[in-house]
Amino acid sequence: MPRHLTTASFTLAERRARLARRHHLAMEARSRDPVEVARDLVGLHATDPASIFLAVAARTSGVEAGGIERAMYDDRTLVRMLGMRRTLFVFPTEMVPVAQAACTRAIAVQMRRRYEGFIKPTGVAKDIGKWLRDVEASTLAAVRARGEASASELSRDEPRLRQKVMLNEGKSYGGPGNITTWVLALMAADGRIVRGRPAGASWHSTVYRYSPTESWLSEGLREIDKDGAQAELIRRYLRSFGPASEKDVRWWTGLTAGEVRPALAAIGATAVDIEGTPGLALADDLEPTRSVKPWAAFLPSLDPTVMGWTERDWYLGDHGAPLFDRNGNAGPSIWWNGRIVGGWAWRKDGTLPYRLLEDVGREAEMAIATEAERIRDWIGPVTFVPRFPTPLQRELAA
Repeated sequence: MPRHLTTASFTLAERRARLARRHHLAMEARSRDPVEVARDLVGLHATDPASIFLAVAARTSGVEAGGIERAMYDDRTLVRMLGMRRTLFVFPTEMVPVAQAACTRAIAVQMRRRYEGFIKPTGVAKDIGKWLRDVEASTLAAVRARGEASASELSRDEPRLRQKVMLNEGKSYGGPGNITTWVLALMAADGRIVRGRPAGASWHSTVYRYSPTESWLSEGLREIDKDGAQAELIRRYLRSFGPASEKDVRWWTGLTAGEVRPALAAIGATAVDIEGTPGLALADDLEPTRSVKPWAAFLPSLDPTVMGWTERDWYLGDHGAPLFDRNGNAGPSIWWNGRIVGGWAWRKDGTLPYRLLEDVGREAEMAIATEAERIRDWIGPVTFVPRFPTPLQRELAA
């Protein structure tokens, strides 16, 4: 539990001012650097590739898709990897060893156990663990030989990647599949390869090429202490998203209470009051935040701000049903001054339909329309569909 007690109290207005500035959402807080945005959000959700680019677009001025691609694939200052809650993120390079030690290393152990269980019924080997490790070693050698490779190229180099397994047996959508994706995901989770430039030409492609980690990270993947990494991860979270409840911290990190509480003590987290409910903040981060001018934002599916807390009433209100799918994935949302007021979609004809879910007043409507036009122009002729469609998004995109 937190080591220090304080009577510091956070109002709703203060939380919204922090969000506006620290998440680069207010106009005066917008950035010109995609790496800064990723760092200040402790990573960008990357399960839906388009979300990376749209999250940066919402928070920057003068940054185009090509600039984000340069940071990810040429400068390699942003790295795509599994992180908190077994979710794909894009992290600044310095965050990679922190996320690996805090979360991903344990996730890889779970993944390996699960995949071995799926492969075992095939009878491909008596010792499935040894067989899988041998396939991984051969695949890594193929990646190194090519320098960069797609899954299909690697499955030609290592035919065992095409080993068939039964997926979702007993389900109407079940059937045979191969282990290629599993093996590459496991190797990435172990820190041996990196998901690089998409095989397609578009920035929203989901087909990646893979590179050896040592060719992507100049110093390789540094090994750091798990406890220290978890403390650093939580410190960064509270700096960006605090104040937050312990429940928020546990949910966002995917860590257990037994892991979170010692980390909170290690960083000197302070108990605070959030509108009458218990919360946490960093002891050196209790000063008021300067107010901002009214602002509007169009945030994409799975945006880090929307997904940053599990206790969301203070910014989501009663708009959850149309904006989230049944699994808790957030769809595209419209924000006005620190709260969600509507949703939007993207159509193949290049239009951006949106709907406000409450009366926000004339000033807000005009600002929201202006921001809609900016985001529409930023996206341009690109066509994409969210991986996790939500009720309102489906309706608007029809």
